[in-house]
Amino acid sequence: MTTNKVIARIAPGVTGIAAPDWDGCAGRGNPFVSHAFLSILEESGSAVARAGWQPIPIVIDGDDGHPDAIAPAYAKSHSQGEYVFDHAWADAWERAGGQYYPKLQAAAPFSPVPGPRLLLRDPAAAAPLIAALEAVTDQHGLSSAHATFIAPDQVPLFEQAGWLIRRGIQFHWRNRGYASFDDFLGALASRKRKAIRKERAAALDGLTIRHVTGADLTEADWDAFWIFYQDTGARKWGQPYLTRAFFSLLGERMADKVLLFLAERDGRPVAGALNLIGGDTLYGRYWGCIEDVPFLHFELCYYQAIEAAIVRGLATVEAGAQGEHKLARGYEPTPTWSAHYIPDPGFRRAVADFLDRERAAIAADEEFLGGMMPFRKA
Repeated sequence: MTTNKVIARIAPGVTGIAAPDWDGCAGRGNPFVSHAFLSILEESGSAVARAGWQPIPIVIDGDDGHPDAIAPAYAKSHSQGEYVFDHAWADAWERAGGQYYPKLQAAAPFSPVPGPRLLLRDPAAAAPLIAALEAVTDQHGLSSAHATFIAPDQVPLFEQAGWLIRRGIQFHWRNRGYASFDDFLGALASRKRKAIRKERAAALDGLTIRHVTGADLTEADWDAFWIFYQDTGARKWGQPYLTRAFFSLLGERMADKVLLFLAERDGRPVAGALNLIGGDTLYGRYWGCIEDVPFLHFELCYYQAIEAAIVRGLATVEAGAQGEHKLARGYEPTPTWSAHYIPDPGFRRAVADFLDRERAAIAADEEFLGGMMPFRKA
C-alpha cells in the first residue's frame, strides 16, 4: 500500500471481489470471514438488501492491484441477526429525533463468532481501513458504525481509533490435551461427571448419532436439517434468517468445513446440529429437532462437539451466543468484544455512559460465573 495517500472503495458485494483476493486478506483460520461463506450468504439470498443486510465490503487496494485490506461491511436496516443488542440505542436515538437505520455493520452475518473484522494482507492498512469505515459513516450521514465479535487482537486497533468498546460473554470449551471424552470427564468434579453421564444415556436411548462431512453430505441430509432449522428459527426469530439454498451451497462449496451431527431413530433423522470446522476451533451454529428428547440438545450441541474436537485435535469449541447452562458442561466464560463509532457527540456520550454501567455488571457476572465451573478443585 502507498504511505502518502490511501484510497478506499466500496465493492459491489462479496461476489464482486475475486476469491483469491478476499482470502489473501482473510486467511484460512476462520471460515466465517472466508469468501466462500460470505458469498454463499449473498448468493443464497440470506444476506442481501431485501433481508436488511446490503453487502458493501470496503476495500483498500495495494500497489500491486490486489486488496491490502477488506472490511466485510453491510448496510443494515434493522438489528436482527447480530447478537450484540443495540435496540435500546436505536430507540433512544429515534426518540431524540434521529434516524438510527441504516447503520454500518462490519460482521459475519448471523454468526456470533469472534474473528477478524479487519481482513489484512498488509497490517499497516488497519488504521486506514478503520478510517474508511468512519468516512463511509460520515459521508452517508449514518448514525453509527459497528464491528461485532472482533478477534481479541484487533480490539486495540479500534480502541486506538477512539471507537467505544463493548464487552460481552460467551462460553467456550477448551481442550487441555484430553485423549478422550472420558479423559475430559475425569477433570470434572464427581457430581458433575455423573450428571453428564446420566444426561448422555437419556439422550442417546434408542437413537444413533451420525457425523457427516465432506463428500458424504447429501441433499437428503440438508432436507432433514432444513426442517430442524426452520423449527428453531421460527421459535427464536419469528422466521429463519437463512434460506434453503444456503445449505445446498454450503454443501457444494464448503463440505470439508462442515460437520453435521444427525440423531436418527430407526434410520430417520429426528434432530441435527450444524458445525463448521476452523483452523483450531469447532464452531457450533444451528440445531433443531422434530422430537422432544430430554437432553438431546446438550448431547448434539455440546457433548458430540467436544468428542469431535478431541478426535480432530482442535483447541476450542465455540457453541454460539449466551447460555449459562453450558457452564455445567465444561464450557468456560470467555469475553467477547465489539467496537462502535458514533459521530454525534451527545449520542456518543450517552452510549459511553451505558457501556460503563454495563461493563461493571459484566465484570461482576464473570467473577460469579468463574466460581461455578464444574472442574475438580486442585
